Amino acid sequence: MKQTIKSTIPVPAWNLLRETYQTFRRLPQLPAAFMHPWRRESIQRLTTLKDAHKGQRAFVIANGPSLKQTDLSKLRNEVTLGMNRIYLMFPEIGFSTNYLSVVNDLVIEQTASDLAALMMPKFLSWRSRRFFPSNLPMTQLPTFLYTTYESPSFSTDVRGRVWEGATVTNVTLQLAFHMGFKQVILIGLDHNYTATGKPNTTVTSQGDDPNHFSSAYFGKGFRWQLPDLETSEIGYAMARDAYERAGREILDATINGKLTIFPKVDYNSLF
Repeated sequence: MKQTIKSTIPVPAWNLLRETYQTFRRLPQLPAAFMHPWRRESIQRLTTLKDAHKGQRAFVIANGPSLKQTDLSKLRNEVTLGMNRIYLMFPEIGFSTNYLSVVNDLVIEQTASDLAALMMPKFLSWRSRRFFPSNLPMTQLPTFLYTTYESPSFSTDVRGRVWEGATVTNVTLQLAFHMGFKQVILIGLDHNYTATGKPNTTVTSQGDDPNHFSSAYFGKGFRWQLPDLETSEIGYAMARDAYERAGREILDATINGKLTIFPKVDYNSLF
């Protein structure tokens, strides 16, 4: 029925109707998303971070197997933004990323205690507040981002709504823009999974993880969602275009990565 109705309505009108509907659905979320004390604290922190790294370069570190072929020691004195369970690599490389982003509910739910123990600034989805005790001191709170699944867009100011774009990498690229980085370099973004199935389907790992730098990343018993590479590419293209319009750039230094959205650069040539 939905497809039949859609076929009779001009695309611009359909898109307007869809956006209006999705905006209406979000209305009940808005008071807490902007007025809750935790979010007010987060917005204040994000205000401090706005253009805090203006003109600098940053490395956004994804978690693909190619990280094992990447000399991460070169990043010790660089500004780095890690994601999800990158902290499993910290003991091996001898340093932590400067920032950490995690937005997937399943990842946060299953690693909340790990995340709480990390000292760097952390950026988590506002939905994940339910995994933290209500009496947690402000100083121990992560910075909460109001992220949504719908209404594709690229946010240059992450104090408002941020589209997730099917991957924490898209959120991190928006965060990096907010911070003012002129050049963002991606590594570990293999964009290639052995797992198959309907995107976003929740599955439980039956053994070692072949899709990330560590076999324990989504190890046996870990619940995770199958990747949505098509939607993620929509977000990546939006990020590329937003950076270019602002006179900035995103480069892809992933070793043997499959993503074709961003200009490629040899990792070792950057140092």
